[in-house]
Amino acid sequence: MKNITDGKKKSQVTRREFVTGALAAGAAITGAPALLRGKNLNNKLNIAFIGAGGRGRANMRQLTIIPGQEERRRPPEPGAGPHPDENVTVLCDVDQNYLDAALALFPKAKTYKDLRRVFDHPNDFDAVVVSTAEQTHAVATYLALTHGKHVYCEKPLCYNIWETRLIRETAAKFPHLSTQMGNQGHASESRRTIREILDTGVIGPVREVHVWTSRAWGLQDAASAEKFDKPHGFYNGIQITDRFKEKMPVPANLSWDLWLGPAPERPYHATYFPGPRWYRWWDFGNGTMSDLGSHDNDVPYTVLDLWRPDGKGGKVLAPLTVEAFSPNVPVPHKELAPATLVATFEFAAVGSQPALKLVWYQGDAKPPGWVEAWGERSQLFVGENGMLLGNGKLLPEEKFKDFKTPPKTLPRSPGHYVEWVNYAKGIGPVPGSNFQYSGWTTEANHLGNVAYRTGKKLQWDYQNMRATNAPEAERFIRRPEYRKGWDDILKS
Repeated sequence: MKNITDGKKKSQVTRREFVTGALAAGAAITGAPALLRGKNLNNKLNIAFIGAGGRGRANMRQLTIIPGQEERRRPPEPGAGPHPDENVTVLCDVDQNYLDAALALFPKAKTYKDLRRVFDHPNDFDAVVVSTAEQTHAVATYLALTHGKHVYCEKPLCYNIWETRLIRETAAKFPHLSTQMGNQGHASESRRTIREILDTGVIGPVREVHVWTSRAWGLQDAASAEKFDKPHGFYNGIQITDRFKEKMPVPANLSWDLWLGPAPERPYHATYFPGPRWYRWWDFGNGTMSDLGSHDNDVPYTVLDLWRPDGKGGKVLAPLTVEAFSPNVPVPHKELAPATLVATFEFAAVGSQPALKLVWYQGDAKPPGWVEAWGERSQLFVGENGMLLGNGKLLPEEKFKDFKTPPKTLPRSPGHYVEWVNYAKGIGPVPGSNFQYSGWTTEANHLGNVAYRTGKKLQWDYQNMRATNAPEAERFIRRPEYRKGWDDILKS
């Protein structure tokens, strides 16, 4: 990166670096040429959708043009490219109701319930969209990559740190494949605007960032659950604070064993569905930290120069230390993620970027000085000369009342999904949230939960993927055991 000679501005990032993710991903991916990879540009991608309901259906709307569904698409960003309209050739879901609903829209698609069987017929598709529960993200994504398929995977990229590292390293072996994680805001106008404001040097060097979201799904005291977590935090009027002992029949439409995937076997219960329920159970998900953290921590990860050289020509995003606590669940529950959590990440200084403290707040926790006008979900960049909110407002307002928004100097994205489709067809740069970028950000977010569950301030050795002062954290870094039938897929 080039330094500004007057010393007043932060180091600048080139237009191409920002849009391709070179700001973060390093030479290993940014050097990959956008070559025409045997695909006629007028052809459509043949896509296998693994997960057909919820996020799967939403992703279908973004990648195809479905009559009558136009109003439910995400509104395009300024300068967005043409809406993709690709082919849906394969549908896979463990829920027959979701599968039937998707098949009604795409009647020519082949259907499966077991994601593993999708890859028995790899010639049926060019690309895969993974929209399953977290515990099966890595399996579906790994099989897609090793079968030479472009992959779009919902966030978080994987269930834990070990799986995330495996997926990032596997993807690096196939730089011609288009990869993208589903944190759509990474392609937004606001990301570029915040970087452009920071580049003026108006608030000075940033040494502290606060990121918060008021979502409070998960384990908490009864009063808080009553206030923040209805209806999903309750079952038949009873707060979900552990497994229910009653036995329940598996619904006829659900293949429960396939939904579990590699997770430990347990009986079916309605307290695991829908998504706002399963994502709070440690066996299946990681709560709000890894879910909304994939969106909101991505703001500082993108706009600040936190990525340090790895000594091998690439760059890494890895905190030096991480600690976390929950004010209303101080002792981690063995089954359930907390609704409220505060996690503090310490990053090393890199070039003109000073050492940084990033604090994450979820649920009923807010940064010091928070006022309602700051919003229920945002970021606050604290510099030597002032502060910047995630909505672009400078604080204190009186001090910066004459500040003029800088001109647009960074390239705007054609759209999060368009980036993925274009690179797959060889007509665009590497997607911004490619796995060489989102792999590192996902690892960092997962560390917040690892620190909380371990109960220690972790000293993180990213190269060896371990907490040097807490060997007991290993069971949270990597799943101790994968169920039979799922235990021979992921190869490190």
